[in-house]
Amino acid sequence: MTQTVLRGRVLTFHAEPNDGQDNNAYSYIEDGAVLIRDGLIQKTGSFCDVAAMAPDAPVIDHRPHLLMAGFIDTHLHFPQVQVIASWGSQLLDWLNTYTFPEETRFADADHSAIMAEKFFDQLIAHGTTTAVAFCSVHKASVSAFFQEATKRKLRMLGGKVMMDRNAPAGLLDTPQTGYDDSKELIATWHGTGRSSYVITPRFAITSTPEQMEMAQALVQEHSDCHVQTHLSENRDEIAYTLELYPQARDYLDVYQSYGLLGPKTLLGHSIHLESREVDALVETGAHPVFCPTSNLFLGSGLFDNAGLRGRGITNGIATDVGAGTSYSMLQTLNEGYKVLQMQRQSLHPLQAFHWATRGNACVLGMEDRIGTLDPGTEADIVVLNARSTEAMALRMDRASTLSEELFVLQMMGDDRAIEEVYVNGTASKTAPATRARKVRVPEFS
Repeated sequence: MTQTVLRGRVLTFHAEPNDGQDNNAYSYIEDGAVLIRDGLIQKTGSFCDVAAMAPDAPVIDHRPHLLMAGFIDTHLHFPQVQVIASWGSQLLDWLNTYTFPEETRFADADHSAIMAEKFFDQLIAHGTTTAVAFCSVHKASVSAFFQEATKRKLRMLGGKVMMDRNAPAGLLDTPQTGYDDSKELIATWHGTGRSSYVITPRFAITSTPEQMEMAQALVQEHSDCHVQTHLSENRDEIAYTLELYPQARDYLDVYQSYGLLGPKTLLGHSIHLESREVDALVETGAHPVFCPTSNLFLGSGLFDNAGLRGRGITNGIATDVGAGTSYSMLQTLNEGYKVLQMQRQSLHPLQAFHWATRGNACVLGMEDRIGTLDPGTEADIVVLNARSTEAMALRMDRASTLSEELFVLQMMGDDRAIEEVYVNGTASKTAPATRARKVRVPEFS
């Protein structure tokens, strides 16, 4: 048995804040601590109370920094690590020019393994401890993804894209091979360590009706797996989808008619929705995923968070690397704030940090395991430094509340604001000698 006490200012959420005054939605402890035992959180509370439970445990003092649950990214693309920030037009042109040629390289197992190592380096550097990833069509890319995640003891979800048309030959499977490969990968990886498999028809444009039937069979046979795909990101995409599926009432009906919608379904983008599609989301419990940096980069449109939430729909938020322009969930929250501002919708910093932690955990149905600092949950923890740059420190000199500090992190923070990251209880970003620098401790209520 190994025990460690992390000391610092502790913030964890119990519910989604209704607004900035909803103090019951979270706990904030000025001199707090988290007791970790064998990868799980045993207790979160005041330092005195936690230290008394484990008097012999080593204490890592992160004061004055903020301890929170690690960030959760609910939609991104593992094979796009080297095409992020590629100048382009809109969605379909960007896919054909950059993404599809790049993904053909992931047929090579050695290349996939190298990229998996680099990919997870970036996630951890930016404070992300759980992500839901699209791999390429190749089994090698999925194996590399899960092998590296298992090596690092990360809780990761992912799957091979199923795509049997409208892509280069090197990226095409068939309905049968897509099914067979997915079955094999589920048997190998789903539930292995902290890995979960996600059934992944890329989107309607790249799957024939026959492949959608195979995806439906996978969902029926593996009801404990999540499903991920794309929906209504771009108006040209919607028009082309309806040409390919003329019998569909709308874009979402393609997935709905093949039984792919449910509480475990993640629908990237979901921008241009018809009223019937919103009704279907309510009925099935499927989750739209907001990808603000990608939506702005490709000029796709503005996500209607308030409108969907007003219908009782629970939305995720994600980076969507590599059309998304940053691995940082902090920068994702930054751009999300701006997208919502343009629609006269608000995103208070307490709501934003709930969204990137417990909120996304709820979308995944994993709030009992990740997304909080509750006892019994997995010890994925991020240490945040709101004075990590000179500009942030200058702003923080005038900050007087926790919400102001969170907003500074949200709007100005990036990987430099991530002081340390604990994965399954193990420090995973920096060497021990660089931890816990001493600076002025703020006193927020």
